[in-house]
Amino acid sequence: MLLGRGVRLAARLRKAGGGSAVPGLVVNRVAPGFLGDVLSSFPEGLVVVSGSAGKSTTTKMLVAILAAHGKRVFTNPSTANITQGLTSALLERASITGRIDADLAVLEMDEGHGARLAERFRARLVLLTNVMTDQIDRFHDAQQVQAMLARIAARASDAVVLNGDDALLTALAPKAAVVPFGVSVDVLAAAPRGLGYAATAPERLETGTRVVDVRGRQARIEVRGEALAVRLPAKGVHYAVDAAGALAAAEQLLGTAFDARTAVAALDAMSPVFGRGEVVTVRGRQVEFVLVQNTASLQLNVDELDEGLDQVLVAMGSDVRDPSYFWPADTARIGRARIVSGSKADEVALQLLYQGVAVDRIEPDLGRALDDFLALPEPDRGIKTIVFTADSMRRTRSHLGLAG
Repeated sequence: MLLGRGVRLAARLRKAGGGSAVPGLVVNRVAPGFLGDVLSSFPEGLVVVSGSAGKSTTTKMLVAILAAHGKRVFTNPSTANITQGLTSALLERASITGRIDADLAVLEMDEGHGARLAERFRARLVLLTNVMTDQIDRFHDAQQVQAMLARIAARASDAVVLNGDDALLTALAPKAAVVPFGVSVDVLAAAPRGLGYAATAPERLETGTRVVDVRGRQARIEVRGEALAVRLPAKGVHYAVDAAGALAAAEQLLGTAFDARTAVAALDAMSPVFGRGEVVTVRGRQVEFVLVQNTASLQLNVDELDEGLDQVLVAMGSDVRDPSYFWPADTARIGRARIVSGSKADEVALQLLYQGVAVDRIEPDLGRALDDFLALPEPDRGIKTIVFTADSMRRTRSHLGLAG
């Protein structure tokens, strides 16, 4: 603890707001048992949330529901879901004896890092969102991700809450009880093209938590046979699925103490996780941030854009090793991109042009692109919208002086 705090102080003195992962790197090297020891110390256990997409939003939703029920919850920022980030997040809150004053922990974990950490923690509950072709430079194929999630699921003692519409998840055979969630057959049939499930298993969901209707930011989710009206933090059926997973996990954790009205109120009050349909005011302009991380999320989020948007900036950064990964998505709904930016600006502009999207300008310098985009007059239709990948999201927030 002393070493970690010393390193954190040194990193911050060197660069204000920087070096957040450095303490975790150092502590994991000198005390490899630290992370597992702290994770095992919560009185009501550890909850791990993992999967290809939806981890950050699902984690935030679950934390909000548990907190509304009076639980003291320790959680990690969505950007701290790998080993060193998790350790640094624990160092921020732990006492000098390495303990955190909370009832339980709800932690988002990257699939690969979670699998490597699996032998070092024991989870009360594991929540798995989905398996998609994602981060192909790291994971190569969906079966590799499936194997990683199987290792994480094996650490659950009480239950594994999983997306029952994803055949790669339903094929897992965890030792703990399986609690499915998902969408009704009607919603699945009408879902946008990007939902990306390998197959469906609606018969698994007849008694589970499931989405029965989605209209923009409004959804109806059936829990214990009762359809709850839920306001989502952003538009789209994928956010409704995240909410269903959070509700299913909360019901499992809270048991008879679970109150549907309290849970709905917590979800209604929740703001988006930064970048996920978040609307901010910057330099006097309203801007919506739309984060896309794989082909499926690009398709889902583009399908939810208002038609005829007047001002859209698209930015793809260095986190995308191979931009052809995004080519299967139909991005025609964007219509017109005022500026395309980021280190992969040329490649994403080419994809947009092939989809019939008008591209006014290519500006690889993201800072300059943001300044010029925000300087444009107010849009004729909708609000200014920035569609970006994770690297460009971080650079955008830093350039604009936004937290997170």
